[in-house]
Amino acid sequence: MGTDDKLRNAAEDLAGKAKEQVGKVTDDERLEAEGKADQTKADLKQAGEKVKDAFK
Repeated sequence: MGTDDKLRNAAEDLAGKAKEQVGKVTDDERLEAEGKADQTKADLKQAGEKVKDAFK
């Protein structure tokens, strides 16, 4: 897991934030929840990357 994975995780986090904001603006609770889920997923992946880096 390298820089590419970290960039993909950051991009997924940003996409989740954008999706959440669009959901808030359009009052679409489902889209807002999907955005939050995407952010959580990206955060967990980033945490995993940090743990792997710590053991290198």
